[in-house]
Amino acid sequence: MLIRPAIQDDLVTLNDLYNHYVRETPVTFDIEPITMDQRHAWFGHYDVVGRHRLLVAVADELLLGYATSSPWHARRAYETSVETSIYLAPDATGRGIGTALYARLFDELDGEDVHRAYGGMTIPNPASVALHERFGFARVAYFTEQGRKFGRYWDVAMYEKPLG
Repeated sequence: MLIRPAIQDDLVTLNDLYNHYVRETPVTFDIEPITMDQRHAWFGHYDVVGRHRLLVAVADELLLGYATSSPWHARRAYETSVETSIYLAPDATGRGIGTALYARLFDELDGEDVHRAYGGMTIPNPASVALHERFGFARVAYFTEQGRKFGRYWDVAMYEKPLG
C-alpha cells in the first residue's frame, strides 16, 4: 500500500467513495451526493505541504481511502487548529488502512504550525471512536440529536488532539 498526496486524477474515485457514505450511512451529514464541480472546488483547499493535507491510500491502482486535515473555522485566530477526517472504501475497513493514513497525516503535520486537531463523528461509530482514541484524541463534547438523516436524529461527538 502506498500513501501519498492526492492528485486530480484521484478525484472521481475519491468522490465516489465519499458519496457511498452520503447515500448509505449517517457518518456524514451531507444529504445529497457531492458533484464533481463541488469536489474540484474542495480539492483546491489542500496543499502538499502546510496545515491542510489530503492523503490517499492506494494499492494495486485502487484508492482504498483518504485522510484530510482541513481548516477548523474560517476566522484567522483558528488557523492553528485543523479538522481531521478519514474515509475508507467499504471493503477496505478493518485492515489497518485508517491507522496507516492517520499515522502518515500526523507525521506530516509534525513541525507545522498546528496546535489542535478536531474530529467529529456521528454516534454510534465504535470504529471511528477507537481510531481517534488510538491517536490520542479525547472526547470534548457530545451533542444529542444534532443532525437528521434517514428519518432519524443522530448524536455527534467531538474529539480533540493536542499537536505540536
